[in-house]
Amino acid sequence: MAIVYPARLPTIRVDQPLGSVFVTKATARLLLDVTFSDPLTVIGGGRLAGAQREESEKRLKEIGRFIETTEAAFPNSIILAANYRADRLLVENPEEMWRIEDLQDDGRCVLVIPTARKLASIVDGQHRLHGFRHADPSRAEMELVCAVYLDLPNPYQAYLFATINFNQKKVDRSLAYELFGFNVEDEPPDSWSPDKAAVYFCRRLNTIESSPLYRKIIVSAQNDELLFLSKGAHVDWAVSTATVVDGILRLYSSKPNADRDMMFKSNPGQGRTRSVLAHDGTPLRELYVKGNDLAIYTVVENFFAAASFIFWATADNKSYIRKTVGVQALFDILRLLLKRDFAEKKAVSKQYFLDVLAPAKGIDFADISFQASGIGRTRIKNAIADAIGLA
Repeated sequence: MAIVYPARLPTIRVDQPLGSVFVTKATARLLLDVTFSDPLTVIGGGRLAGAQREESEKRLKEIGRFIETTEAAFPNSIILAANYRADRLLVENPEEMWRIEDLQDDGRCVLVIPTARKLASIVDGQHRLHGFRHADPSRAEMELVCAVYLDLPNPYQAYLFATINFNQKKVDRSLAYELFGFNVEDEPPDSWSPDKAAVYFCRRLNTIESSPLYRKIIVSAQNDELLFLSKGAHVDWAVSTATVVDGILRLYSSKPNADRDMMFKSNPGQGRTRSVLAHDGTPLRELYVKGNDLAIYTVVENFFAAASFIFWATADNKSYIRKTVGVQALFDILRLLLKRDFAEKKAVSKQYFLDVLAPAKGIDFADISFQASGIGRTRIKNAIADAIGLA
């Protein structure tokens, strides 16, 4: 039976400390269409890649035979992380992103899967799902319980996988945390890969009281309705971890996966270092390669301190400058400013950013023309760029 997209699945939202998870059911056929597996494997020198176990062909065939029996049952959830591509980069096209619609007060909602593109990583349950490839095709209409995270950054996908499987199979939990940024404080900063460093900066922005983003960054989908409902009572608005990590990462790495691969050619105890990375045209690349993390953090903090004063302080919750598209657009502006002025060491201080952003203070970002979409992000960026002479 052909699957019609967009697929709309009745769902219930479940709120937990890590973030919201959406529980639904889907046929194995649909899940095989839209998901991919990224095996967690130990490569040379103890290096870890991916976020799941390498598949066992023997086990897949055994599960396939079980699926064909009259007693086939999988009551436990397939855990998915949606809106990431197979290259572990965040999906940017809003029309392709999995999303939640019709959210009710009791958590009932609809999960919308717009296309058949493989934009959801299997965090746990890949053998159960892929076992259907070894069973009679008619069995693919069997329904499976799914727990879906939207826009869950890769470090947290690895964390979930390691936590779920730590007491079941031989998965080196410390290696998973080491690779994906859950113990950055326990290893030399010079060995932090670009994504690991971005996780560190994001945490710091969220936990230091002087930060303009203090307690405003949460592990949640980039969907602004969900962010609003997930935020704590002490926060009037919030932004997702994925938005901030992605924005910071683009300041000093154009190809974070390639950078990580280059760095991980060496073991941690054998001089794994950022210094092996070449310049890639990103504005803060030299700071990152030389390990000047304080300067990177200071630039980002100063920019958003200025943005908070110029834009956020006078905006209400209807303003798109306080939404995901607004924060993404601000990161775009920061990147452009750094490309233009950082070589002369201008784009560093809070006062510099206050002065350069001041002409854009009067823009009404609550206007519907800015809208919460990819087009809205571009329009916000362009409006600010025009006002400050950056176009």
